[in-house]
Amino acid sequence: MNKIKLKIARRKIDQIDNRIFNLIRKRTKVVKYMLSLKQFKSQIIDQKRINAILKNIRKKSVRHSVDSKITSRIWKAMIWSYISYQRRSFKKK
Repeated sequence: MNKIKLKIARRKIDQIDNRIFNLIRKRTKVVKYMLSLKQFKSQIIDQKRINAILKNIRKKSVRHSVDSKITSRIWKAMIWSYISYQRRSFKKK
């Protein structure tokens, strides 16, 4: 194992993780705004939208030769994490 190449690759992963973190921060701001638009807790889950997002991610994964199991799991975890966040944060108007 080449330790120098491994260290360089890990630095690249760290840089990518920082960009992902910043995107999640931006996504969270949009989710907070969307939550403020919802009048009822029942509006938090839109199964049709979730299915469309996951279908789109699967198509993109295949088109770009990325393992669709990985991307599907990541998106499902993200979606359900934000649903949980919205449920905890929902304020009845």
